[in-house]
Amino acid sequence: MPHLAIEYSANLEGRADIGALCKRLLKTVLDTGLFEIGAVRVRAFRADHYAIADKLPENAFVDLNFRIGKGRTDEEKKRTGEAIFAAAIDVLAPLFETPHFALSLEIREIDAELSWKKNAIHPRLRGK
Repeated sequence: MPHLAIEYSANLEGRADIGALCKRLLKTVLDTGLFEIGAVRVRAFRADHYAIADKLPENAFVDLNFRIGKGRTDEEKKRTGEAIFAAAIDVLAPLFETPHFALSLEIREIDAELSWKKNAIHPRLRGK
């Protein structure tokens, strides 16, 4: 953990560089110093079917869902959320020039008792 899932409306194709957003958010998460490189995942999912607000076809969204394991203070979580949100705003800035875009972020803490993982990336990056 952590995993950052980006869900976005299909009408952002050609209007937003979602690949650049993924790369920037990965860097932002790592720059916090709170997460091991081998654990971080950033991925994007296009929503082909959606209905937003007053259903204008130009309405669009990006929803960020950041799942992390326990062990960070409330201040660390808040600082991380603020950094991720600011980076997303920076990358997506042109979308805010119209009244048809919404951005959201939520951080969710995962219960370790109910989460299973097997990661072959950690040993490689740890030099083992």
